[in-house]
Amino acid sequence: MAITEHRDIEKGDNKGLEDLIDPLLDDGLKKVDDDEFKVEEVEQNYSISMVLVSTAVAVCGSLEFGSCVGYSAPVQTDISIDLNLSVAEYSLFGSIVTIGAMIGAIMSGRIADAIGRKGAMALSAVFCMAGWLAIFSSMGSILLDTGRFSTGFGIGIFSFVVPIYIAEIAPKNLRGGLTALNQLMIVTGSSISFLLGTVVSWRTLALTGLVPCILLLVGLLFIPESPRWLAKVGREAEFQDSLRKLRGAKANIFAEADEIHETIFTLQSLPKVRLSDLIDAKYIKAVIIAVGLMVCQQSGGINGIGFYASETFQTAGLASGKAGTVAYALIQIPVTMLGVVLMDKSGRRALLLVSSSGTFLGCFLAGTSFFFKSQAIFLERVPLLAVSGVLIFIASFSIGMGAVPWLIMSEIFPLHIKGAAGSVSVLVNWFGAWVVSYSFNFLINWSPAGTFWLFSGFSVLTIIFVAKLVPETKGKSLEEIQASINK
Repeated sequence: MAITEHRDIEKGDNKGLEDLIDPLLDDGLKKVDDDEFKVEEVEQNYSISMVLVSTAVAVCGSLEFGSCVGYSAPVQTDISIDLNLSVAEYSLFGSIVTIGAMIGAIMSGRIADAIGRKGAMALSAVFCMAGWLAIFSSMGSILLDTGRFSTGFGIGIFSFVVPIYIAEIAPKNLRGGLTALNQLMIVTGSSISFLLGTVVSWRTLALTGLVPCILLLVGLLFIPESPRWLAKVGREAEFQDSLRKLRGAKANIFAEADEIHETIFTLQSLPKVRLSDLIDAKYIKAVIIAVGLMVCQQSGGINGIGFYASETFQTAGLASGKAGTVAYALIQIPVTMLGVVLMDKSGRRALLLVSSSGTFLGCFLAGTSFFFKSQAIFLERVPLLAVSGVLIFIASFSIGMGAVPWLIMSEIFPLHIKGAAGSVSVLVNWFGAWVVSYSFNFLINWSPAGTFWLFSGFSVLTIIFVAKLVPETKGKSLEEIQASINK
């Protein structure tokens, strides 16, 4: 998911820009009396308000991302019946979104640099809207797959540009929380699709995917462009105006503007890195950690289980997959919020170990339930055991394995290789997502128990990988993290 300047694609790379935006009030303003202090406070609040509005508009793209990812789970049965799709045809429909996203992510850096962050978000919305309309009007697999691919291309761009835009406009003291909204809104969009899919038709659900795009396109008319991008392309007057809108009318933006210019100059002076440079001894361990975490994330089965949750529950013996799908949707949001809170308290490694242990348990229980069903024993307990296993899996994944690999990827690479190394990591992630989402239905037809036990085995390998190779990055500067890896 090559990128000119890569950052964290799905979860948001705010670490590489840690000192980029630090709102500074005019040093000349002295708090001589309470009235002058209140003036400063009002201007700070105004600045924060504009940043919050801009972030709210941007994360409509994250909401769209989640809506697209969650679409296939609740509608599998209805689409397959209405359009007479085979298992292979629906597997292609469910998984082709990842191919589109992979291509969109590869092109996203250049697109965002060429037409700006706002322009890239608008282009993404257009592709997503075209895709949803194609899905809505499809009468066969060709238009259906074309629409799904188009939405995938759109969310591939969103996955890069939304967290980048937020990181580039947010004050340093708000950046962590605001970029966390990206992942939270992805999960929220997915949950909304899951819930709506249980009560509306698949064509109507496709139309609901237009809503975040429309909100985004309207909102883009009222928010400023990224000041960092404007400075990078030499549009100095617009840069000053954008920064002024974000920081407030009386804020001293000159010190921050100088800092942004200095950062851009430093980035442009760094040596260009080729992919072959990533196997250098200085970088290879970081590459192994980042790529390994992406493989671990996808090999646990998240995109297979998530894309086809409703059908999985029906295979387990539930009369309808809707009840399990609703539970799946409701559990994601609060657990993801808990993971965001714990990330800087419990540490990255601890969350990964707990999360992968939970995914092992969930998949093992689900696999055991299908084994009981195949052996015709404890049949009355099979549905409950299967649902419990899947819910334990998604809760465990959401608390750590969903977000932490992306965060660690953004922390362990030196700035000048982050684009090339990040591109490799993201491509591995999207390719893994395609492999799992395409093969899942075939694996289930082969052996439901074997499929989930296979995923549980990969979770065990994840535990070993994290314990042996992944460093703890909590509370360390980027330089400290990279130095510890090189040692």
